Amino acid sequence: MKAEIISFTDHGAVLAQRLTEGLSRQGICCEAWVKKKDAVLLEGVQVLAASLKEWTKKQFAEADALIFIGAAGIAVRSIAAFVQSKKTDPAVLVADEQGKHVISLLSGHIGGANAMTRLAAGILGADPVITTATDLHGKFAVDVFAARRGLFMDSMAYAREIAAELVAGRRVGMRSAWPVFGPVPEELDREGVPLAGFAVDVRAVQPFAHTLHLVPRITVLGIGCKKDTEKTHLRNVVLQVLKEHRIYPESVCRIVSIDLKKEERGILALAEYLKVPFITCTSAELEQVKSEDGFAESEFVKSVTGVGNVCERAALLGARTKRLLIPKTAREGVTVAAAVMDYTVCMED
Repeated sequence: MKAEIISFTDHGAVLAQRLTEGLSRQGICCEAWVKKKDAVLLEGVQVLAASLKEWTKKQFAEADALIFIGAAGIAVRSIAAFVQSKKTDPAVLVADEQGKHVISLLSGHIGGANAMTRLAAGILGADPVITTATDLHGKFAVDVFAARRGLFMDSMAYAREIAAELVAGRRVGMRSAWPVFGPVPEELDREGVPLAGFAVDVRAVQPFAHTLHLVPRITVLGIGCKKDTEKTHLRNVVLQVLKEHRIYPESVCRIVSIDLKKEERGILALAEYLKVPFITCTSAELEQVKSEDGFAESEFVKSVTGVGNVCERAALLGARTKRLLIPKTAREGVTVAAAVMDYTVCMED
């Protein structure tokens, strides 16, 4: 995690130095700055020559957290032009230059500003100021739950509805395709069917009228194709197969194929599109893979690659499982299969 700290007075720079030292001890990479021409030079605190707007623009794109030490109005005006989405905006905090209060200003849950506020306040001996309703009421926060586990959320609207239901004292539903470890908060209903709830799954299941999907990245794609398959065609085939099986592309964590395809441009482009690694295996490694249901073997494929089924074996090998989520599906020179890695939903942070 990367945090950037900006101050505007000599006393603020002292607090920035303390925060840098304290956050660094927590494994957070920090840089501290002071925007003051005649600032007293402190070790670990740089004088900012660029404009505050330029600094903010750069850090909004690169940092995980921005901490302003000064008036809240300075922070608000500085970030206003760069705020886009609570899914992507960094955490933004404000500390007063006396170190009495630390305010969670932006991206409290998904961006981690609330957690960072508590941490920074602890370092400075300040009071944390957090205004999100679920925190104030001590309720389960589904967006925090998702963010801390790296789960994709498909609907911010349903996330807000779930938060509103919990703050109002009503229970919301929870379903999981995998085992759940740890105590489940009492406000989560795992047996009834409330109007709103969330499902931890790689598939677009609908256990509730208003279902928020929390999607772990645990799906492994096994892919085979004819040489030099056009990259747009390959991507469209794969996405269509995923759609037909109601599987979120956001659940894909890697693509696997035989090493003969390591330079295949279409697969490389798909991996880049999905932002996942592309891994290749030898025919001997694929030949060792076993399946509970057997494989759809092809003598032609075996004559070319040395193994009669690439995509299914590749998916199972990549996921380290024996059960396929999507069996071999062949479309216009492209073969696709998918498997899911073992997973446990941990309720404890």
